[in-house]
Order: sequence, then structure tokens, then C-alpha cells
Amino acid sequence: MEKILSVGIDVGTSTTSLVLSRLTIENESSFFSVPKVSIAEKEVIYKSPVYLTPLLNRSRIDAGALRAIVSGEYEKAGVASSQISSGAVIITGESARKENADAVIRALSAFAGDFVVAAAGPDMESLIAGKGSGAWQFSRKNHCRVLNLDIGGGTSNAVLFDDGDMKACGCLDIGGRLIRLCRQDEGLTVRQVSPAAALAAQAASVPIADGSSVSRQDLERIAGKMAHILDCFTGADRAPSSEDLELMGKLQTPGSSPFPVPEDVQTIFFSGGVAEMMLRPAVQTFAYGDIGMLLADAVQQSRMRQVFAAGSAGETIRATVVGAGSYTTSISGSTVYFDREVLPVKNVPVIRLDEQAQREIFRGNEAPAREIAAWHQQQQDICGYMLAMEGMADPDYGQMKAAAAAISRLADQTMPGGEPLLLAFDRDIAKAMGLLLRGRQGSGRKIICIDSVHMRSGEFADLGRPLMDGLVIPVVVKTLVFE
Repeated sequence: MEKILSVGIDVGTSTTSLVLSRLTIENESSFFSVPKVSIAEKEVIYKSPVYLTPLLNRSRIDAGALRAIVSGEYEKAGVASSQISSGAVIITGESARKENADAVIRALSAFAGDFVVAAAGPDMESLIAGKGSGAWQFSRKNHCRVLNLDIGGGTSNAVLFDDGDMKACGCLDIGGRLIRLCRQDEGLTVRQVSPAAALAAQAASVPIADGSSVSRQDLERIAGKMAHILDCFTGADRAPSSEDLELMGKLQTPGSSPFPVPEDVQTIFFSGGVAEMMLRPAVQTFAYGDIGMLLADAVQQSRMRQVFAAGSAGETIRATVVGAGSYTTSISGSTVYFDREVLPVKNVPVIRLDEQAQREIFRGNEAPAREIAAWHQQQQDICGYMLAMEGMADPDYGQMKAAAAAISRLADQTMPGGEPLLLAFDRDIAKAMGLLLRGRQGSGRKIICIDSVHMRSGEFADLGRPLMDGLVIPVVVKTLVFE
């Protein structure tokens, strides 16, 4: 058994927070069996306060202020960055689109340890929030279809689980901080309105612009329109108008997957800052200088609350950061092969072979795989990559030997000599393949060969230092890095 510390840092549109989790890794097999190592327990051991995300202006995050927040929270928790083994820094919502999002990651990297992933992307945020809220666990335990809707300051992320399997995820630019306000003697004045909120306001027939006066009733109409679009998005409204469908399309978050209207949803979980406000109706309506409380009220009165059974979220405003700290890390299979000096590696682009290219690989023909790799390298301007494939079921020695020869030639044809050969198989064949490849590579190219981890083209992988005396490698697979 081994315990590691994992950090989750969520820099959202409205708020920033941090959690520390302890992950327990165990070998569940008997002494006479092939090792089967898994994460047996996840325990959150520290939660920071929720801070307002510091901004220099509407397009830039204050990286220095964020660094001070994280540094102070590490000190309060009594933890040094050298003790952190895993986790994620997640920049979410509108924050991911700020001009200096990547600079923020660099500013936080000193607190990240050897193996913390810096990632952004609405699909990944949807999945992480669904795990952090408890929706994923509820779906697994009760063998049912569960929808998690994480409504934050800038976006609303949806993920659908069916018996614990993710079936779909998507995101809309709907959130409580898309209209920021200030109070004056004569009433409410709009400090800032986002393009997405302006679209919702137009659909609600409410004129609004930066610096304009606005009434509470007008803001309620805008929040109501946002909630109605969420009804359409989640399938609570089964007969949306063409105008609502058009608006929903315009509000789809760039980079998010299309979200088919879910059917047979049995339970809905709400998370995010707006869900937190749904639990605190006594808070003054404009206490945070935005429409968050009005959106929370509108969601409370929406069809979603009438049509779906309500789940009890274990985390609301901290769902994403808890998910980032506890659920981003997975463990490779225990039959792995690796050159230790290569690890850790971060942000490795994944190229996955289709069925036909893999079939040719195990026949000793690398040509189709070379075409796939060349296309991805040209599109992404990359040299090194991780080659992923399912792997044959029960291949014989001749097929494994032919595949090793083809993969070795593929690496020589598509990567400089100094790049390590990185392989990921769904099936449990990594150690055998690694040994065959080492026999062909001699003392040259370094090799990492892992299995039991599914990766797809367009994703990025982080591989941490070996655990359990070298039995397994911690892995984070990211659906999106900064576009």
C-alpha cells in the first residue's frame, strides 16, 4: 500500500479554490496472482476558502495574486510542493480564455510538484465536476442515468453518466457572473456584460450595455431566459422553439462537444457557484455584484427542478476543485515497461491508431500508422508523441514480434532519435511489447510502454514517477490543453 498527496487548484470565472487529497494505492491481488494495482481510497484532507479570482482587467488574470493565494494555502495546510505527487491545475470557464491563461499556469507551476497537470477545456471540466459533486458515484452505485449540471460564473457544464459511464458532455456560456453590476443612488448600473449575456438579454427583449442602467425586473428576465435555455439543454423542455435552439447553438462554449438532448435522465445534480447560491437563498441578491442569485432563483423555478429527481451533491461550489484533486489521476496496468530516467513526462500529444492501422502493425506493416502519425504531426506541429491503440487480444509471439519491428521502424521514420518511444495499450500487453522493443532499440531510444489506460487522438498525457516499487505509473489523460 502506498499513499500520495494530490492537489486540485481551480481557477474559475468567479472563484478560485484549492483542495488537498490523500490517495491510497493498493495491490488487490493475492501473492500468487498478477498484480492488480488501483486507487483504493480518496480522502480530501484540506479545503481552502473560496476566493474571488483576481483580475487585472476583463481579459487578464492577476497571476501574482493567484500565486500568493496558493502559497498562503500551502502554508496553512502545512504542505510543501515537493510532497505533491499528483493532481491538476484547472483553469475553467471564461478564465480559460483569458489572454494570459498559460502564464498563470507557469506562475503556479512551482507549487505543482513533479506531476501536476495544467489543463483547461469545457469537456474535461464537465467530467471533473460530475465526479467532484458525487453524480458519478451515485450513477455507479444505483445503476442509473444521472445528469450533473455545474453552473458557475461563466459557463454551465453538463455531463451524463449511465451506470457510471460517461455518455456525453457539453457546455454553454451561461453563468452568474456574465453580467457584473454596481449599485448607485439611482439604482443598478451594468459594469460589464459579456457577449453571451448580451445574446440572452436580446432574446429576452432587454436592452443592456456596459454603463447602462438596468432594473431588477429586467435582470430577472435575462436570468429566466438563461434558465430556460438550460431546460432545453438538459431535455427538461422536450419541445424547444426554433428560436431557443438557435440561441442554444450560439451559446455553446467554444471547444465543447455537441451535447445531444439526454433521454431517460433519472436524477439531476447541481454543482458550481450558482448551485451553492441555490442552497443559500437568504444571501442578499446583489451581494456579489452580479446576477448569480437571480440565476439561482430562476433555476430553482425551472422545469429541471420539476421534471428530474434531485440528487444531493456532496460538493457544489468546490465540485470542480475536489474532482481535480481526487479524480484526475488514474493508474496504469501493472505489466508495464519503462526507462525510469524518462519520467515524469508532461503534455505528450496522443496519436491513436484506428482498427485497420493496428491490424497492419501486428502484420509488420507500419505504413498506415505512418500516414496517421504524419498527419497529426503536421496538424499539431509536434515531434514526439504517445502512440495509443487497443492491442490485439491474445496475440501470438510472431504477431508481437512483427508489431515490435513495425513500431520501431515507425518511431525511426517519424521522430528524431532523441525522442522517447511512448506507447499506451488498452489491453494488458505492455511489458511483453516493451521487452521486444528494447531488444530492437539496443541502447538507443528510451521506452515507456503502459497498458490498461484508454487514450484517444487529440488528448494529452502526463506520466508520473513509478509507484508501488515500480509496479505502476500514475497517468492523467487530458481532453484539452490551451487551444
